[in-house]
Amino acid sequence: MTDTVEHAPATDADEREPGAADARRILEISDLTVDFSTEDGLVHAVDHVSYHVYAGETLGVVGESGSGKSVTWLAAMGLLRRTSAKVSGAVMMNGQNLLELSTDELRPIRGSDIAMIFQDPNTSLNPVMSIGDQIDETIRAHGRASTSAAARKRTIQLLDLVGIPDATERCRQYPHEFSGGMRQRAMIAMAIANDPKVLVADEATTALDVTIQAQVLEILELAREETHAAIILITHDLGLVAELADRVVVMYAGRVAEIGDCDEIFRLPAHPYTEGLLGSIPVMGGEPRRLLPIPGQPPSLTRLPSGCAFHPRCARSADRAICREQRPDPIEVGPAHLSACHFWSEMTSGAPGAPASPATDG
Repeated sequence: MTDTVEHAPATDADEREPGAADARRILEISDLTVDFSTEDGLVHAVDHVSYHVYAGETLGVVGESGSGKSVTWLAAMGLLRRTSAKVSGAVMMNGQNLLELSTDELRPIRGSDIAMIFQDPNTSLNPVMSIGDQIDETIRAHGRASTSAAARKRTIQLLDLVGIPDATERCRQYPHEFSGGMRQRAMIAMAIANDPKVLVADEATTALDVTIQAQVLEILELAREETHAAIILITHDLGLVAELADRVVVMYAGRVAEIGDCDEIFRLPAHPYTEGLLGSIPVMGGEPRRLLPIPGQPPSLTRLPSGCAFHPRCARSADRAICREQRPDPIEVGPAHLSACHFWSEMTSGAPGAPASPATDG
């Protein structure tokens, strides 16, 4: 796969210092591949994925179920069982390739430099430990408190920060005594306890009702302000991405389909899959329009189509040979905007165009 370089939106500092944009990268995923051996064959869950994360940004990662969104970050954090998953590539942070570190070497990094809020707090919280003890343990494990009293003081501050009332009393309660929304808040408190540089929220609001979702999103924004962490928002909710994200990574069948500034991608997508996702969600206000679902089903990850993985469902492909035969790598189609489509120019210009050539290393 040809490596490509994406550029952050220019700022005055970036213009004064040509290397400033690169310096703002706190984590970089390069050519990441994750395969699982199953009875049905080799599952290509993540297929040569490359993108990076800037300090302090909110990066939305979207796509249908099975697109590789969560597996990418589980692999990056070393949370996949290495006996069942074959992982290759690089995940660079603090000058280290996280994929090359042992479990013992990763332990101080997880929860300190990079933390994750999982979709279901019921399976993430220990049912036989109080909420306070679990957060205390996280704080003390990373040396952020020298005594039990100091850890408990920090825990109470965190629970208060995420909006849990009577935090001192709630510390003594167990997960089953919390509502679903409160358990998710406790998970966020635990994730930000050690001021991580990267905070991964994996479908953190999916199981919550709309009102609680809104409250949790406010807390995530508050967490970013408190810790200055980059937030990775893994979700299928494009409305959520439109509201919170600075940039977007669109994934399909384990591959990157499009990367770019959130506003630009929502205004002028450069990949038919992104266009299909946007066309299948309701929009409040404006002229009424018919929702257009993407035809067909995502492909089996054990038998990916040749060429572009999306071509069997793509109306723009029109069964053109290049779409069936040649896999498109992400190429730069504009400032900070990449697309893995041979005919992206037809979408951005509205007129047929020749296939694009992959960008060279820059």
